[in-house]
Amino acid sequence: MSEKKHRVSRRQFLNYTLTGVGGFMAAGMLMPMVRFALDPVLRPISTQDLVQVKKVDELTEEPQRVDFKIQQVDAWYESEEARSAWVYKEGETIVALSPVCKHLGCTVNWNSDPGNPEKFFCPCHYGLYDKDGTNVPGTPPLAPLDHYQYQVKDGWLYLGGARPKEA
Repeated sequence: MSEKKHRVSRRQFLNYTLTGVGGFMAAGMLMPMVRFALDPVLRPISTQDLVQVKKVDELTEEPQRVDFKIQQVDAWYESEEARSAWVYKEGETIVALSPVCKHLGCTVNWNSDPGNPEKFFCPCHYGLYDKDGTNVPGTPPLAPLDHYQYQVKDGWLYLGGARPKEA
């Protein structure tokens, strides 16, 4: 009698089999999709390579705008992004500043405001920065311009990523 209580009917067997096979097939289809969605999140963040931008002997004490392009990877999308920097020599030291204003992200220009000569000027909200990138007190920017990492190799200036100015 106990055998009859534990017997599986044909209907139950078919139900269990179809549920198991369906679950196995669903997992087989979902796993690649989950992997595809999570792979960029789990990938380690790569550092930006240095990019050759200008000959060092062409640099002067007057800031010059230098435009260059970097290879950028954004999740699955690889692209080339245009960047620029204000570069000049201060004695033997090279200074490379980001042109992005720390107030609202507008682009600053060197010596473009007649009322404030020898300063970086942001036309969006009249922000001012000194030549070394320090924000002028009493103007909208609350932080100095970011500095690019740089390296000199074979007479060329190479720029990396921009970082906040170290105090």
